Amino acid sequence: MDAIVIGAGIGGLCAAIGLRRRGWQVTVLERTARFGEVGAGLTLMANGLRGLDALGVGDRVRAAGHPDTPGGIRTASGRWISRIDGAAMTRLLGTSALGIHRASLHEILRAALPADTIVTGAEVTDIGGQVVYRHDGETVTRAASLVVAADGIDSTVRARLWPGHPGPVHSGSTAWLGVTGPWDGERMAAISWGQGAEFGMVPLGDGRVYWFAAVNAPAGRYVDDDTAAVRARFGGWHAPVPDLLDATDPAAVIRTELRHLATALPSYVHGRVALLGDAAHAMTPNLGQGANQAIEDAVVLASVCGPDDDIPAALAGYDRQRRPRSQQIARAAEQLGRIGQQLSNPVAVELRNTLMRLTPPRTALRSMARHADWTPPQITQA
Repeated sequence: MDAIVIGAGIGGLCAAIGLRRRGWQVTVLERTARFGEVGAGLTLMANGLRGLDALGVGDRVRAAGHPDTPGGIRTASGRWISRIDGAAMTRLLGTSALGIHRASLHEILRAALPADTIVTGAEVTDIGGQVVYRHDGETVTRAASLVVAADGIDSTVRARLWPGHPGPVHSGSTAWLGVTGPWDGERMAAISWGQGAEFGMVPLGDGRVYWFAAVNAPAGRYVDDDTAAVRARFGGWHAPVPDLLDATDPAAVIRTELRHLATALPSYVHGRVALLGDAAHAMTPNLGQGANQAIEDAVVLASVCGPDDDIPAALAGYDRQRRPRSQQIARAAEQLGRIGQQLSNPVAVELRNTLMRLTPPRTALRSMARHADWTPPQITQA
């Protein structure tokens, strides 16, 4: 029984690993020609790490990452709004979060698959009864018993199968992402909020630090020098923000307009096709759950969908399990963005900060942990 996974991102690779454990013959179609150190860092929450454990790669991922030492939330001047007890968070969830470079995670996931599983330079052009793609200048047509569309926020498959869906929209924010060189300064996972702006830092397992900066901005506004734009907006913020910018190669700074699926899909399933990750529920990054939700998708899909199962019925079960939770988290991420990074009125900002300072630590801890509190289903190995 053949399964085709479209997209070799984190969600697609996790789906391929899980489906192979169930006994599927899996082919992953990836449109890029080769892999490199693409992207920046990410945080794997307890739910994502548990999902990776279920796929058999959790230990390798932990060895490559840096256990988060949560600091909490500060103002632009460095005053603490909310402190997070990392040990208490670990006790509550059973594991700490983990900072890791996206490329490192990607390499570990690729290594868990046979080398011939992934076909690079494969651009999917149509999907109906069969999958059609271009590869090495030729058009290839493949049939499969199961198709997993993990082809990202601008999913070709979603547009083809749900032509009436409006697709991704701009969230109202633009972000810059960067990774420092070797870093011996402050190492904690923390976020700082200003007026309509946010700066976050996450230590990585290789001695570097991943940082992200976001501001309110309309779509299509570009600047000639992104590094200069970040310095102009955040260079006067508290330490170590300016030093993190100084320790980053300007050529490696990534700018991205933050988009999401503001209109929820009515289903993640169409016949024998299942949407997964950003293709299904692209969300704003305010909860740090994007990659974690894609991992959850992959684990649930593999758990319900064996090669001898009734595939449409199995995919209906996948949709029932995944759509309510992932769409609720997507809504929560958007709401947090509005009262967090996007809040710009100075009176409202001060009121928010005061309310957060008055919130009991235990209440704040449980509020931050609830989205990461997830137990993966078992994946029955063939």
